Amino acid sequence: MTENTRPIPDDFFADWKEREALSESMIPLIGRLYRENNVSLYMYGKSMVNRSVIELMKAHRFVRQMEQNELSEFETFPLIKVLSEMNLGPAHIDVGKLTVSYQTSGNGSDLTEFLQKEVGDDIGSTRKPLPEPQDVVLYGFGRIGRLLARLLIEKTGSGDMLRLRAIVVRKGKNANDIAKRASLLRRDSVHGAFEGTIRVLEEENILVCNGNPIQVIYANSPSEVDYTKYGINNAIILDNTGVWRDEAGLGVHLNCPGASKVLLTAPGKGNIPNIVYGINHHEITPESKIISAASCTTNAIVPVLKAINDEYGLNKGHVETVHSYTNDQNLIDNYHKGSRRGRSAVLNMVLTETGAAKAVAKALPELEGKLTGNAIRVPTPNVSMAILNLQLNKETNREELNEYMRKMSLHSSLQQQIDYTISTEAVSTDFVGSRHACIFDSEATIVSGDSVVLYCWYDNEFGYSCQVIRCLEELVGVSWPMYPSA
Repeated sequence: MTENTRPIPDDFFADWKEREALSESMIPLIGRLYRENNVSLYMYGKSMVNRSVIELMKAHRFVRQMEQNELSEFETFPLIKVLSEMNLGPAHIDVGKLTVSYQTSGNGSDLTEFLQKEVGDDIGSTRKPLPEPQDVVLYGFGRIGRLLARLLIEKTGSGDMLRLRAIVVRKGKNANDIAKRASLLRRDSVHGAFEGTIRVLEEENILVCNGNPIQVIYANSPSEVDYTKYGINNAIILDNTGVWRDEAGLGVHLNCPGASKVLLTAPGKGNIPNIVYGINHHEITPESKIISAASCTTNAIVPVLKAINDEYGLNKGHVETVHSYTNDQNLIDNYHKGSRRGRSAVLNMVLTETGAAKAVAKALPELEGKLTGNAIRVPTPNVSMAILNLQLNKETNREELNEYMRKMSLHSSLQQQIDYTISTEAVSTDFVGSRHACIFDSEATIVSGDSVVLYCWYDNEFGYSCQVIRCLEELVGVSWPMYPSA
């Protein structure tokens, strides 16, 4: 952890108003870098793009809590201002870490000189993230489909990268089907309102979301769709239905004119690669045609298991997931093909199976046969928890293990996957909207010699959708220089 860099203020209110003003001044600078240069700014891994004044201030506060320093807007604003005046090419820049680096190793150098040295390779760069914009199609528009739509629209940037061109759904029974689809995108009981505006062009079956025209295509199966009729070519199809999960079923998408690759947002079967971004995304190659983003639970537990196995070695373990109910369950008791799932989801805890423990080996082959797993569905609509009961190959203690996981969450290649909380009051709703694959609850950690019990929260909807988008970028070939490098 870093030491304090500034004293505690004498007048907290005056200090707040000054920092608030600086945050307000940051917003247009951050926005212009994003829109015009495809430069995304971060605060210790947390995006600063399209964030409010309060959200930017909370991001600074997060760093002060986690690193036990007094990093504030006073230190980061000058750095953001200089970056905004530089002729930068596309990049991801962690402002918080660069600021700390400047304070600790800048050796009194001029800030502009320091930044030119740090990001010099991207000054004046005309490189684009992709040679041309990549068309993306959402096949299915349920819980995950609508969150992916929000993320794709949010990440439009200058329009040079991923472009959501179409949504494929079955025609509803009502005449105002497209208006209902728009309403579900606009308002969400769990994730709140859509950040922006949505215009419905009913005759053309088009939704215009924050300036992005998105064609709504009605079809009962992939074989019915010709994307080229809508000017869509070489598209990546994000299949959110879960109906087809093997190569034969998903391969039908590839026979559609205008489609080129498929990404499944559910565990794939057979030889389909199951990808947990941050762990085995290197398995995605330019030749990959069909991949799976695995399950939300697999994405939540694999990063933590890898971190633990790398440091301590893992002998064996059991994974118990306490999972929010899903649309697959019944609101009230009714017939269901699955055991126990026919009972009311909102009234019962429902013991059920999970394939996540076995699926771990697809991303981490070294853990083959070492884990068992089960799941309990509980009456909450979103945010789940994985309880990892593990036997390690060497002994440790609670403080050592927590400190190791804190560092992994802030200063490793798993920064996007593992978040970390020190709150003694944290509950599930606190993590709605988390962009991480999981959040490590340090206050709940139990250690007894070589036996540990770890508690990991995860937004099984939004956090998972963020992992899907990361897989999508890898499949497309989006490459971002990172400053400072992990």
